[in-house]
Amino acid sequence: MSKVVLDVSMSLDGFTAGPNVRAEEPMGDGGERLHEWMAGEGHDARAFEEVNAIVGATVIGRRTFDLGLRPWGGTPWPGIPSFVVTHRIREDLLGDNGGTFAFDGLEAAVRRAKDAAGEKDVLVLGADVAGQLLGAGLLDEVHLHLAPVLLGQGTGLFAGRLGELIPEGEPVTGVATHLRFRVGRSAA
Repeated sequence: MSKVVLDVSMSLDGFTAGPNVRAEEPMGDGGERLHEWMAGEGHDARAFEEVNAIVGATVIGRRTFDLGLRPWGGTPWPGIPSFVVTHRIREDLLGDNGGTFAFDGLEAAVRRAKDAAGEKDVLVLGADVAGQLLGAGLLDEVHLHLAPVLLGQGTGLFAGRLGELIPEGEPVTGVATHLRFRVGRSAA
């Protein structure tokens, strides 16, 4: 069964994008530095390969979609279906790389993404939608790539939402430190 996984790079001071996020700089000022580890070797290369191997579908925040469509040239992974969480529902959009974007509310987007992912996982893109998923109890895991960068300001992860993250496995260090957590479920 597929899991809903936030796989995200973050600065040492807790930001997933730099300040001044805009169309010309979708990751904000200096934010692309968060992804430099992806071009690395050894543990970094394996971590990047693992991300690409598990993705069966994505759930994307609307702002991330708006900013990412042009640089991605279609869906974030070619041919992989992506579900955009939005209140502004519209017709599906076929990306230039063969993937389709569907637009829906939070719970419906997750349900549809899990169906589309099959045995693979649903990857989450966007700090805001990640926080919404955490708050709704729909996020299963967090894979964090801690980049040796200080951005000073930008987009914080989970924006003050509370939750419990339970470490899974040992940290792996390359250029970035790669951490995995299972999201704890409170007994209600």
